Amino acid sequence: MALDKSDVDKIAHLARINIEEKDTQAYLQNITSILDLVSQMQDINTDNVEPLAHPMDAIQRLRADDVTEDNQRELLQSVAPAVEEGLFLVPKVID
Repeated sequence: MALDKSDVDKIAHLARINIEEKDTQAYLQNITSILDLVSQMQDINTDNVEPLAHPMDAIQRLRADDVTEDNQRELLQSVAPAVEEGLFLVPKVID
């Protein structure tokens, strides 16, 4: 794909970036090389290539949902400055 300076200016405008005039040629070369690489990759025949992995094939190993500790609410709330009906009371911060 052949690009020119006006294409780089349009891309910079769409990306909302400011490219200095002296850097335009370097950006043009970089974008052209990226597009050439993409073109080469699209030309590769991948018809008989099997996918290596897919995130939807993963199985999540889950542990059993068993209680491993005793309820310590009273002990933990015994040092709290304010508790009401088993809930911690905190100062209001938003009106």
